[in-house]
Amino acid sequence: MKKIILCSIILFTVSCKDPIPQPPKEQEIKAEGDQVIIPESSPVLKKISTLQVNNQEYNHDITSVGTIEAIPNNYAEIASPFSGRVTKAFVTIGQKVNAGSPLFEVLSSGYLDIQKEYSDALNEAGLAEKKYKRQQDLVKHGVGIQKELEEAETEFKNKKISLSNASTALKIYNSQGKSSGGLIVRAPIQGEVISNKIVTGQYLREDAEPVMVVAELSKVWISGEVKEKDLRFIRNGDQVSVKVSTYPDRAITGKVYHINDWVDEATRSIKVLIQCDNPDRTLKPGMFATITYSTDSENTIIIPTSALMQKDDHQYVWLKTGKNRFTKRDITTAEASEKTVKVTSGLTTGDEIMTTGGIYLLDVK
Repeated sequence: MKKIILCSIILFTVSCKDPIPQPPKEQEIKAEGDQVIIPESSPVLKKISTLQVNNQEYNHDITSVGTIEAIPNNYAEIASPFSGRVTKAFVTIGQKVNAGSPLFEVLSSGYLDIQKEYSDALNEAGLAEKKYKRQQDLVKHGVGIQKELEEAETEFKNKKISLSNASTALKIYNSQGKSSGGLIVRAPIQGEVISNKIVTGQYLREDAEPVMVVAELSKVWISGEVKEKDLRFIRNGDQVSVKVSTYPDRAITGKVYHINDWVDEATRSIKVLIQCDNPDRTLKPGMFATITYSTDSENTIIIPTSALMQKDDHQYVWLKTGKNRFTKRDITTAEASEKTVKVTSGLTTGDEIMTTGGIYLLDVK
C-alpha cells in the first residue's frame, strides 16, 4: 500500500512541474555561421547597445611607486677625522650652512702625530737624498759601486713617497683650520643641517659613525622601478607627474634623470631615477611617491571593455553588418584599462560594434 501511495505522489509531482519556458519561434535568435540575426520582437534586442568606432588620441600611461631620496652629491655625512673631545659646536639642527662653514671643533692629539710624521719623513727624505748624491759622485769618479747607487736611488724614491703622503695628511688637517690646537671640522657642501648628534664635551673616535648630516634638498631624486615590458616607452628627459599622499591635491612634476642598464632578475623591473625641484623642501627623503609616465600619444581605435568578447584563446567583437544582424569579428588588442581596450587589428574607422548585450549571444548556435 505504501508503495502505491509513493508512486502516486511521484506521478503527481512530475505532472505538476512547469516545463522550462521556451521563447516563441518568432523571438528565436538565428545563427548563420559567425552571423546572428535578432528578430525585431526579441527582448534581447532591447538590451543591446552599439557604437561606431573611430581613431582616438591615446596615451599609454605607466604608473609605478618610488621613494624620495637626497641626491648623493648634495648629501654629506660628517664624522671626526681624528679621535678627540668636542670643545665647541658652531651650528644647530635646521641651520643653513655654506661649503667651508665651521661645524664643530675637536681637541685631538692626532695633529701632533701628523706633525711628527711629517717632520720624520722630511728628515729621512733629506738623508736619503744626500746618500744618493754621494753614491752618484762616487760612481762618477770611478770609486763607487753601481749596485749601491741603485739601492740608494730606490731608497730615496721611497722616502719621497712617504714625505708626500705625510705632507698631504698635514695639508688636509690644516685645510680644516685650527684653533688653540683643536681641529675645526667644516661643511663640505652647502645645505642645511638635517641631523646633529654633537654634544660639547663628548669624546669622538675616528672610526665612529657620522655625527652630523648636511643636505641640500632644493632638488631631490625619486627612485622607482618600471617593468621590463614598459621600458620602451620611457626615455631620459621625459616629464612625469608625481603624487605623494601627504599632499594629495598638489601637482608635482619631474623628469627622468637616469635609467639603469640592467634588469632585476627577481622582479623583471628596471630602476629609474626621477629628479624633482623641491624649492620649499616639502618633499622629504623617505617619503613614498606615485609616479606616472606619460608616453607619446598615438591615433588608434579604442573600444569599451564591455564590447570585448573572448572564446578560448582568441578575442572578438560583434560587428553590426545589417539591421539586427551582427557578425563575429576577431581582433587583437594591446594595453587595457578598467574601462577601455586598445585595438591593434581587426577594426577600422566607421565600424559599428555591439558594446553591451554580447553576453546574450554566447549560447547561440
